[in-house]
Amino acid sequence: MSVFAYRNGVLHAEGVALPVIAEAVGTPFYCYSSAALTANHRAYAGAFEGQDVSVCYAVKANSNLAVIGTFAALGAGADVVSEGEMRRALAAGVPASRIVFSGVGKTRGEMRAALEAGIHQLNVESVPELEALSEVATSMGVAAPIAIRVNPDVDAKTHAKIATGKKENKFGIDWDHARDVYARAAALPGIAPVGIAVHIGSQLTDLAPFRAAFERVVELLHVLRADGIDISRLDLGGGLGIRYRDETPPDLPAYAGMVRSITGNLGCRVTVEPGRSLVGNAGILVAKVIYVKQGLHRRFLIVDAAMNDLIRPTLYDAYHAILPVAEPGPHPEIAPIDVVGPVCESGDTFALQRPLPAMASDDLVAFASAGAYGAVMSSTYNTRPLAPEVLVRDDRFAVVRRRPSVEEMLAAEQVPDWAG
Repeated sequence: MSVFAYRNGVLHAEGVALPVIAEAVGTPFYCYSSAALTANHRAYAGAFEGQDVSVCYAVKANSNLAVIGTFAALGAGADVVSEGEMRRALAAGVPASRIVFSGVGKTRGEMRAALEAGIHQLNVESVPELEALSEVATSMGVAAPIAIRVNPDVDAKTHAKIATGKKENKFGIDWDHARDVYARAAALPGIAPVGIAVHIGSQLTDLAPFRAAFERVVELLHVLRADGIDISRLDLGGGLGIRYRDETPPDLPAYAGMVRSITGNLGCRVTVEPGRSLVGNAGILVAKVIYVKQGLHRRFLIVDAAMNDLIRPTLYDAYHAILPVAEPGPHPEIAPIDVVGPVCESGDTFALQRPLPAMASDDLVAFASAGAYGAVMSSTYNTRPLAPEVLVRDDRFAVVRRRPSVEEMLAAEQVPDWAG
């Protein structure tokens, strides 16, 4: 299913022409497809049909309420990493009983909020966090259901900044210490150790690292059960990659089959936490060409989107396909050009020497595969208002986060009397 496609010479999102949205909301803007979000979730649900597996959407990938709500209506839970994300998930209709709270630095306030909400599980990542949670839960007279996130020291073979499962990463409990930490958890008041959690990284395109990590988790499960700790849940995290350029993402039925082969006879409830693979290719960023600049040695396509809107190319050297919204003719002249934004940073670059057809001022361009870690990582650097987000369904669209005015941005600040 191609939800972003040319129709009558114009790029559409489902049944809506992108210039129609641009005229209504201005540029730059994010656009998400309801059909793609729904199809992606149903692919997960179908792959795991017949298994005791819960799909909890990783909210950090795209925390727009309409996106979370789309998944909630389909029965998804949520994986959150802050109180703010938890409150977003609840507001979007995710039941507390389907929320998992992950993250390496939960505060006592966040722990209390999670326990008050009655969420499914907290994933603990250090002994100090475990002891703090014990104090909070005991003060509330409750037992906190936890999984301990273990670090299996498995190389995910992904970008260094999104790898999380090696011993030098900040996440989880070192593999060699996991058994002792579970014993400590079982002895603490207010703590109910019920699961094991693991997450080795993001944008993985090979199932082998998953298999290595999951098999290590099962080894630990048997050790813990022999120690008298009743492990009944396995949280296998997320991390399945998508196609940005020429990657071959893992086959979802093959992934589900691997999970079944490793965990199917354990009597455990399994949680998977996809993020990018649910939303990445369901969203685009649309921008307008401001100028085409001819330098001494290079040409520059200067657009009105910038690194504050989509930071992945600057942060990860990430590739996003760039499409002219007006479909090129059958034999367009293709030439290399640097695609850059207007922010006062040399790093404000989307692509270097990208082969593209000729474009001119006021033409629209679309950055593909921008639904994950796009709007959610954006900022107001250079006092640039956040780009609006738009959700499309069939031939309708709605603004699901509006663009704030500069006046609204300034109204949040004040100059003290003594600073003048």
